[in-house]
Amino acid sequence: MSEGGRSRIGSISMGLRAGLMLVAGLFAAIFPLQALAVLVVMAGAIFLVDGALGLWAVTFGGARTGNFWFDVVRNALSIIMGFLILMSPVLATLLTTTLIVYLVAAQAIIVGAMEIYLVTREREFYVRIWPMVLNGALYILLGILLFLAPLAAASFFVILGGVLAVFFSFGLLGLAWHLYQKGF
Repeated sequence: MSEGGRSRIGSISMGLRAGLMLVAGLFAAIFPLQALAVLVVMAGAIFLVDGALGLWAVTFGGARTGNFWFDVVRNALSIIMGFLILMSPVLATLLTTTLIVYLVAAQAIIVGAMEIYLVTREREFYVRIWPMVLNGALYILLGILLFLAPLAAASFFVILGGVLAVFFSFGLLGLAWHLYQKGF
C-alpha cells in the first residue's frame, strides 16, 4: 500500500471515530436514562469478563502476585458484581447512579465547607473573602441539590456529556476532513 493510501486510512478512521462519537453524543443527549443504562450494563459485562479472566490467570495462567487468596476473592467479587448488574440492569443503574451522585454531592459539600473555613481562618491573606465564601456556599448548595435529586442530576450530567461529545465530534470531523484533503 502506498504512503498516501496508508495516511488517508488514518484520516478516514478519525472520521469514523468522530461519527461514532457524534452518534453516541446524540444518543446520550436525547436519551440520557437509556445511555446511563447502557453504560451500567457495559460495566457489568466488563466486571464479569475481568473477573473470569483474572481467575483464569491466577489459576492456570501463572499470574502469581504473592497474594493468591486476595486475587481469588477480588476476581470472584468482580464476577459476582458483573452477574448482579447483568441480572437486574435497571436496579443496578439506579443504585450505581445514585451512589455516584451521592459521592459527588458529599465531595461538593465537604469542599465548600473547607473552603469557607479556610478562607475565614486565613482572611489576612485575602483582599476580599466574600468571593471565596460565596464559592464555598455555592459548592454546598450544589451538594445539597445533588442529594435531593440524584437521578435528575445524573440525567443532566449525561446530557451535558452528550452535548460535549457532539461538539468534540464536529471538531474531530473537521480535522479528519482537513487531513484527508491534505493527503494525511
